Amino acid sequence: MSDLVETTQSSAPPRDHGATQEAPLARTLLIGLVVTFLFAFLVLPLALVFSQALNRGAGAYWSALADPDTLSAMRLTLLVAAIALPLNLVFGLVASWAIARFDFVGKSLLVALIDLPFSVSPVVSGIVFVLLFGAKGLLGPFLAAHGIAIIFAVPGIVLATLFVTFPFVAREVIPLMEQQGRADEEAALTLGATPLKLFVTVTLPNIRWGLLYGVLLCNARAMGEFGAVSVVSGHIIGGTNTLPLQIQILYEGNEGAAAFAVASLLAMLALVTLAAQTVLAWRQIGALARGASH
Repeated sequence: MSDLVETTQSSAPPRDHGATQEAPLARTLLIGLVVTFLFAFLVLPLALVFSQALNRGAGAYWSALADPDTLSAMRLTLLVAAIALPLNLVFGLVASWAIARFDFVGKSLLVALIDLPFSVSPVVSGIVFVLLFGAKGLLGPFLAAHGIAIIFAVPGIVLATLFVTFPFVAREVIPLMEQQGRADEEAALTLGATPLKLFVTVTLPNIRWGLLYGVLLCNARAMGEFGAVSVVSGHIIGGTNTLPLQIQILYEGNEGAAAFAVASLLAMLALVTLAAQTVLAWRQIGALARGASH
């Protein structure tokens, strides 16, 4: 027996002590690289935004935010987000329900179309709207004849914002609904639940964290969109400028402190979004885990 043990021990491959010694070093280097990257490209820029915004004191900071053109840009930004969010919420829920619960011809095409804004430049999408609704566009003469202004007006900004934001809710809810399956809903139908009651009492609670996560991302993108909105807005000061466009105008007009003051609003929105995103991500992971266990 002892001979067998000795033979087994002698035939075992030698331990690679270098691997165990190098693992902590590699882990430390990787963590340090990630922390350095985040500090250089996230923390430092945000710190610079706030430091430049307050460079001339709190009085100049609040004066920049109270400027009539800046207030107009704030109101327009909030208005566009208030229109885009409900529409994206409805579309996201309907699209998610259709894709996750039914099989139909063109389903793959629908999923691809939902992802289209992720692969198309926002500037290109803005140009498409100009070609459709502009004065020399496909529908421009008809709209002008009826006194309808879309390009260089609020409707064009809303359309451009809707295009770049409509995937967010759907892409968060679809995987969640597919992961959870239909068992709970089929049980509710068996017990006599109406479609509305089924959605309110079964489906909505199961997807609420993913839904809130998508709404959060949609709102952040709607309020911070620049490319598509820049093309269709016309940059009318006090009329069609959103906060990102107002920042550009202030900065190009040698009003750096005011530009950074307005930019700090979007920076604070980003920080709030990041904090809420972290909380909702943990909630969503928990919902996926419970769905998998069922």
